[in-house]
Amino acid sequence: MNYKAINKKTWNEKTDVHIASEFYNMTAFRAGHNTLKSIELALLGDVKGKSILHLQCHFGQDTLSLARMGAEVTGIDLSDKAILRATELAKELDLPATFVCCDVYDTPKYVTQKFDIVFTTYGTIGWLPDLDKWASVVAQSLKPGGRLVFAEFHPVVWMFDDDFKTVAYPYFNREPIVETTSGTYADRDATIVDSTVSWNHHFGEVIQALIDRGLQLTHFSEYDYSPHSCFKNIDEFEPGKFRIKGFKSRLPMVYALEAVKPAR
Repeated sequence: MNYKAINKKTWNEKTDVHIASEFYNMTAFRAGHNTLKSIELALLGDVKGKSILHLQCHFGQDTLSLARMGAEVTGIDLSDKAILRATELAKELDLPATFVCCDVYDTPKYVTQKFDIVFTTYGTIGWLPDLDKWASVVAQSLKPGGRLVFAEFHPVVWMFDDDFKTVAYPYFNREPIVETTSGTYADRDATIVDSTVSWNHHFGEVIQALIDRGLQLTHFSEYDYSPHSCFKNIDEFEPGKFRIKGFKSRLPMVYALEAVKPAR
């Protein structure tokens, strides 16, 4: 099974649907809206003049938001359609950013620069089977003293079926999850049907992979809400904060961490 080819095809088909969706609100973004959320902004701090590598950047909204904040940014993504749109958007908005189409694991082959920050958020590592290789890319891409800023949906969320009615998947990463679905999280009514291959990654897997590559965990936090309305049966209980209906604050939705590469 060529999971990269399957997922690349899916994300190529999703890209233009996402750009046209209310979820991504390109009108607001073109007018200057920053798409980064308070969770990752708190960890990022002042990024003016910082070099940032954005892994799995999709069509570049968050990457270009970082550029608007004064960072020197490079975004990579597996989808050539997404990278094309990101490059077009950067040119349209006259924002300095570099975009590279490649698989996450191949990043060091295409991007040899070392960065102050490696950044990746929300729905990224689930597309990767091997977190040891992911952590190796993070470590290789950081300068000494550089840091990973990472926010992701909580592994408990991925145990549920799409309707959050039953526990359908294991907490631990045991095998690929192969699915065929219609629509997309950004537009449930979109007339696209796609196959995906993904993996659940529990906390031990994530954190140990980073430790094994010599990174030092300096921050870890969990949240009982999502800053994105990308799930079914969602309830916006405060502006920009979403929970699954019926769960209230009982379900962990997101976690965030920072890990630092020791300075020599």
